[in-house]
Amino acid sequence: MPNIATYFTSPDVRESKLIARLEIGMIIGGLAGMAFLLPHALFWGDGGWRFVYLSDLLTKGELSDKKYSLIGPLFSAPLWLLGKIYQSPEWWCEKYNTAVFALGLFIFYRMLRDHVSRRLLRRFFLLLTFASMFTNHLLFYWSEVFTAVLVGIGTVCLVAKRRGWTAIVLGVANAPAALPAMMLLTAQRIWDTRRLRLVLAFAAAVAVVLLEAWIRRGDPFESGYGDDRGPRTIMPFSGQPGLSYPIFFGLLSLLLSFGKGLLFFAPGLFLPVRRRLAALPGRAATDLTALYRMWIAFVVGLVLLYSTYWSWSGSTFYGPRYLLFASLPACLALAVRLHRQDPSILANTITVLALVLSLWVGLNGAVFGDAPARDVCLTPTGAYFEAPLCYYTPEFSALWVPFIHAQAVTPGQCAYLLYGLAVAVYLMTPPLVALTTQLLTRAQVLAKGFRDDRARAQFSKAPDLVPPLSEVLAGQSTEGRPRFGPDEQ
Repeated sequence: MPNIATYFTSPDVRESKLIARLEIGMIIGGLAGMAFLLPHALFWGDGGWRFVYLSDLLTKGELSDKKYSLIGPLFSAPLWLLGKIYQSPEWWCEKYNTAVFALGLFIFYRMLRDHVSRRLLRRFFLLLTFASMFTNHLLFYWSEVFTAVLVGIGTVCLVAKRRGWTAIVLGVANAPAALPAMMLLTAQRIWDTRRLRLVLAFAAAVAVVLLEAWIRRGDPFESGYGDDRGPRTIMPFSGQPGLSYPIFFGLLSLLLSFGKGLLFFAPGLFLPVRRRLAALPGRAATDLTALYRMWIAFVVGLVLLYSTYWSWSGSTFYGPRYLLFASLPACLALAVRLHRQDPSILANTITVLALVLSLWVGLNGAVFGDAPARDVCLTPTGAYFEAPLCYYTPEFSALWVPFIHAQAVTPGQCAYLLYGLAVAVYLMTPPLVALTTQLLTRAQVLAKGFRDDRARAQFSKAPDLVPPLSEVLAGQSTEGRPRFGPDEQ
């Protein structure tokens, strides 16, 4: 077992083709399972409206003037058209986000494989596929996956010295609320490269957002949201439109709440990792550090904006819906910490705990999602959300409610859950073995030290059985010792 732990936790061990193929097979199997084993929901929330708007455009030539961007859905048009030949547009578009995610992983690999450890990349992909909020988002047609993956692709291309701003602009234009996040990302990139002209990329994103609004609504400054607001609930700041939520409470909720907090849904985000990134060999240290900084800057922008939004929670959607992008830096940090073990037992224990929680976030999101929480947190009559139950109470958090309220699962969900648990065991075994070895070694050292200390203490307290030389010469003895006789002198 120590040999297994050494292979997976030492960055200097030679690659194994068998292990590489096994891990690639796990990733492909996970993507296939999400596409074909798990039930998808196309007509739910704004994902359903986006599909309707795309269908109206492709069948009737009608361009919707509603609030949701059509940039992301337009890229699913080939799948929609394929559905007219085989199966149906609904069947293909249900799998659109899974296809976008798979394409993102492929591009990540192509851009980084030559100067970043492939073992580290595969671990990063395994975590994204099985231990992140992506698992739940891929089951729907909502827009967050397109934005997260496109911005991720663009930033990876930038660190690989390729053109990536176009992808970032498209991803941000698909979710105009991400403009402040892009502003921080651009500022971080300007700081790293000392190229002020990069501000033109942010200007391009603003221009695309304004252009879409102009084409669809006749006014570049008309977002379509207007007086958009949620229902009035027991929460004191509910029912107000726009960016009306107090930022203090929004930050606390998005970071620390049991039902929506990043601490629970993306724990890797809170792990210190800069020192380990800097210790990576060659170009990997520079590139992944730059990538991590851009990703963190983007997450900070999202958190600051959405902490003031009336729907900061994303309603009953699984976890912090609008902060899906946080899964990228969270999984990268966790992958790096697993790749380079720390001599500190405490640090490795925290890494293992973050890995366990992340794996449950992914498996629970794929199999159970927020369905149990929806059943509990919605009153049976009327559109009155008992929001505090699902947002703040651990018993009703989507993460823990499956342990309290049983839910029927389909055979496909059962199969995926078993497969995901097998992958989880595979990911958990090396760090657990390494941590156990550390603990046993430390226990042996402490036990040996305790025995040595006790022996020294006993030796220091032992009576002096050898008489002083002066007494020997005088034929005397100390108190408690027998006196020498004449013959013995």
